[in-house]
Amino acid sequence: MAHLNLVLSSIVLPLLVTPPLSPLLSPASPLAPLLASAVVTPAPTLSRTTLESVLEGYNGTVMAYGQTGTGKTFTLGRLGEEDIAARGIMVRAMEDILAGVSPDADSVSVSYMQLYMETIQDLLVPTNDNIAIVEDPKTGDVSVPGATIVEIRDQSSFLELLRLGEAHRFAANTKLNTESSRSHAILMVHVRRSCKGRNDRENFPAENGNASPLVTSFRPPIVRKSKLVVVDLAGSERIDKSGSDGHTLEEAKSINLSLSALGKCINSLAENNAHVPFRDSKLTRLLRDSFGGTARTSLVVTIGPSPRHRGETASTIMFGQRAMKVENMVKLKEEFDYKSLCRRLDIELDKLIAENERQQKDFEDEVEKIRAEAQSRLAEADKTYMIALENEKAKYEEDYMESVKRLEEQFIANKQIISNDKIGAENHARNMENIPGEEDPPATSSDEVNEIKQLLQNEILLRQSAEDEVNNLKSQLMHWKKLEVAGNAEIIRLRKMLENEANQKEKLEEEIAVLKSQLLQMSFEADETRRSLDRGGSGKVFTGLDSFVSQAKYSQLRDSGNGQKASIAKLFEQVGLQKILSLLESEDADVRVHAVKVVANLAAEEANQEKIVEAGGLTSLMMLLRSSEDETIRRVAAGAIANLAMNETNQELIMTQGGISLLSMTAADAEDPQTLRMVAGAIANLCGNDKLQTRLRGEGGIRALLGMVRCGHPDVLAQVARGIANFAKCESRASTHGNKVGKSLLIDDGALPWIVKNANNEASPIRRHIELALCHLAQHEVNAKDMINEGALWELVRISRDCSREDIRTLAHRTLTSSPTFQTELRRLRIEY
Repeated sequence: MAHLNLVLSSIVLPLLVTPPLSPLLSPASPLAPLLASAVVTPAPTLSRTTLESVLEGYNGTVMAYGQTGTGKTFTLGRLGEEDIAARGIMVRAMEDILAGVSPDADSVSVSYMQLYMETIQDLLVPTNDNIAIVEDPKTGDVSVPGATIVEIRDQSSFLELLRLGEAHRFAANTKLNTESSRSHAILMVHVRRSCKGRNDRENFPAENGNASPLVTSFRPPIVRKSKLVVVDLAGSERIDKSGSDGHTLEEAKSINLSLSALGKCINSLAENNAHVPFRDSKLTRLLRDSFGGTARTSLVVTIGPSPRHRGETASTIMFGQRAMKVENMVKLKEEFDYKSLCRRLDIELDKLIAENERQQKDFEDEVEKIRAEAQSRLAEADKTYMIALENEKAKYEEDYMESVKRLEEQFIANKQIISNDKIGAENHARNMENIPGEEDPPATSSDEVNEIKQLLQNEILLRQSAEDEVNNLKSQLMHWKKLEVAGNAEIIRLRKMLENEANQKEKLEEEIAVLKSQLLQMSFEADETRRSLDRGGSGKVFTGLDSFVSQAKYSQLRDSGNGQKASIAKLFEQVGLQKILSLLESEDADVRVHAVKVVANLAAEEANQEKIVEAGGLTSLMMLLRSSEDETIRRVAAGAIANLAMNETNQELIMTQGGISLLSMTAADAEDPQTLRMVAGAIANLCGNDKLQTRLRGEGGIRALLGMVRCGHPDVLAQVARGIANFAKCESRASTHGNKVGKSLLIDDGALPWIVKNANNEASPIRRHIELALCHLAQHEVNAKDMINEGALWELVRISRDCSREDIRTLAHRTLTSSPTFQTELRRLRIEY
């Protein structure tokens, strides 16, 4: 924060007073000492210093003060249409602001008011004629929440707003000025700029003081919000010189009282009094930040050259000298853009969730592959083991049976031999007894016994060998069982890994839930912060001039009102359009609402419309509008379709895909005025296409528009009136080119009675569109009889005489004078025209 020693750095003598100043500036003049002490600076140079401060993030004020008729409005509000060099400070300031901001990352919006008879009135929406002043009890900032705020994208739209505001400003003819301003005009320009290069990555500390490797985000981007206030004060005047009387006298009293209150505040501030009477007038309350506050203020003092007004000139210069003594403490208006941070965290969260799901899927696939391979190997090992075991068992059983069989045969043979030998021995003994003196034969039984022992020994060896083989098979069986146990242990280990992964997944889900809650809390805190800083200051935001003129009370969603289209564009680049459109089919209702809002904001930019349509966004929006029962989704989807319907190519696609039938059904079912306004806006855009007139009417577009008037809401009626005016204009053009014959389709569908009824509606957007529709219908003789029968002739006469817009007045006059049927009826009614 910088301390500004001299905020009102100079007293400006605007170079707009055409007569020479020599009588006033002569050395002999009593005003010479005052003028000599004043520093004369050109008004554009002085205002540029304040403007540069506004672009740097400081509040600024440029105010014109002086006697009536000395060039205040000329200095500030001149449009310079005929001579560019004659542009006023308002026009020059907006040119510099638009040149100094980025269309993608920054936003500029304006509100235009007048203080008339101590009542704040909206110059952009005249019906809004009693706007309250709100003061923040903590910061003391002053705002006017009821004022209409219009977003500015180019210089031409700003000039159109100035024309509209000047047309509604109060002026009167006095002796001092043929067009004397009877109110104080106040133009507020809100500038919101993003500070780049300050969003380095950092970790958010967890609850235990350690930074989580998952919960990472970006530093919140910093935005600078500043406000430029341009004040065209009504001129101070003396009643005896201005000749004011009646209501003009009351206006002069109110002007002088407010200027007197401003002078008292300046005196108190210049003398450093403890009490400054800011609350004596609404003018001083509005300018509280400009004098003694945080704004950098430039004062434009205008004086006249006539010696007759020497007293007023001296008073004006003394006012400027006192104002130069006031010191302001300028303050940089910076804050964190938490909403942009939340969107980036959402993107980071989506990436983390997608990466976790991918890793989880890969891990599950790998575990399943390992499990299948292990089961296959175990099954193959079991099969091989069982086959080998059966083969070995069969082989050894066969060998054993053969060995037993041989042993049995050998035993039987040996037994038979022993039996035979025994019989032979007995016979031999008997013979020997019978023959004495003969020697015994050699004994063979011992050899046979030895042979049998040898056979038994061999059998024992074979049995031992068989037992060894069985033991070997048992050891192999034990080895395979160990392999089976190892396989089971591997399976158990894999199951434990699966359980650990499941626990980790559960922890990740809990951490994601915590992150979501932190995001919600951060979004809530951001909303609370924004309300505390900009309480009542956001007003009603429009996306452009055409939307504003057709609906003076349109209130856009808060996110776009805070100038976050640049963040939406970054989201578009980082995430991708296909990912955003895929979220429209999410099962989570909150995700669908968020996604359709993002698509609607993207569709508001003409550069994104073709990409959205090519990616299937139009089809997705229409399906969402057809299937969703959520009123918010239906409203935002209809608004996105209305934005896309501003393009002629998209209009044909909408008609081809049954868009009119879908919008008509939505209009019949909906009860919410904002939803009906969006639907009516989409149909109104389609009504402006010459090629779609017959199809639009055949599919019930006109009847749907007329059906929505049941709502009675001014915004809805304004869109209905705009659609009828567009349709009538296209019909008029087609009839002029010879492409259409016969009576208007609007008359066939019964729209004429409603048009006549609302031709003099109090709301200027409705009235203006209806007046245009009547003029276009009356241009063709075939419609004249029906218009006379419905009373439209009287409205045309009124429009030609009383309409506030000259082009509509001229069109109505030309139509009445060129129509034989209308002329005949006027003569019959003895109306001179």
